[in-house]
Amino acid sequence: MSHKFKNKVAVITGSSRGIGKAIAVELAKEGAKIVLNGRNQQRLDEAREEILKHTENVIDVCCDVSDIDAGKMLIEKAIEAFGQLDILVNNVGVSMRGNVAELKPEVFQSVFSSNLYGTVNPTIPAIPELRKTKGSIVFISSLAGIRGLPGLSAYCSSKMALRAVAESIRIEEHKHKIHVGLIYVGITEIEHNKETIAADGSMKILKDRQKGKVDSTEKVAKTVLKNISKRKFITTLTRIGKVNKYLQPRMPMLVEKIILKNLHKFEEKSQ
Repeated sequence: MSHKFKNKVAVITGSSRGIGKAIAVELAKEGAKIVLNGRNQQRLDEAREEILKHTENVIDVCCDVSDIDAGKMLIEKAIEAFGQLDILVNNVGVSMRGNVAELKPEVFQSVFSSNLYGTVNPTIPAIPELRKTKGSIVFISSLAGIRGLPGLSAYCSSKMALRAVAESIRIEEHKHKIHVGLIYVGITEIEHNKETIAADGSMKILKDRQKGKVDSTEKVAKTVLKNISKRKFITTLTRIGKVNKYLQPRMPMLVEKIILKNLHKFEEKSQ
C-alpha cells in the first residue's frame, strides 16, 4: 500500500457497484477517506463492507444525484463527515439501446437526467470545496463519447456532453488549480443483472460479458487513480479506443465506413 492518497477525501457517485465501487476500493487501499453514493441502500451496505476491509473512514449517502438537492446534499454530507473535499469522481450513469426511429423521447430525458444532470448537480457545489484543496474532478465517460454509434444515440450524446462540461471547467478553474480528468472507458465487465434502458423506456437486463475479452473494473479503477495522481486531462482506455480517438477527428468518413462494415459486431456487443 503506497498511501498515495492518504487522508484525501473522495466522493464517488454511482459507487455501490461496478466501476464506481472499484474506484472506491482502490482509493481506500491508497489511504483515502471514502464517500459512497448510490440509490440502493442494500448495495451501498455491501459496498461499504468491502471498503471497511481497507479503511474505517467511509460513509455512504443513499440518494439520486440527478436531483439538484440530492447532489448538493451529497457534497454537504462529505464535508460534514470529513471536513474537506479533495476528489469528486462523477461515475453515475445509465446506458440505453435502440435506434432513434424506435426510441420514445423519454429515453433521452432519462439518460441525460442521469448522465449529465447527475454529474452537474454534485459538481457545482463541489467546486468551492475543491478550490480550497486544489483537488480533482473526474468525469467517467466512454468511447461512445468520441463519436455517435448505432443503437446508442442518447448515451453517446450524453457522454459527449461531459467533455464540453469538463473543458469549460478546466478553463474556468485554471486559476484555482483544480484538476479536471476525463476518462474514456471501453467495454468493461459488468455485474450480473445490470440493466439498461430499452427503446420503449423499460429496463432490460444486459447479457454478461466474457471476462478476458473486456477490461476489468479493477483495471479501469487503477487507470482513474493514475489520471488523478498525474493530473492528466484525457485518458483513453483500450487499443481500439486510442485508434478511434486518433482517427475520428482526422478521418471521420473512414471511421463511419469501418462501423458500417462491422455493424453486426456492434449489435452483438450491445446485447
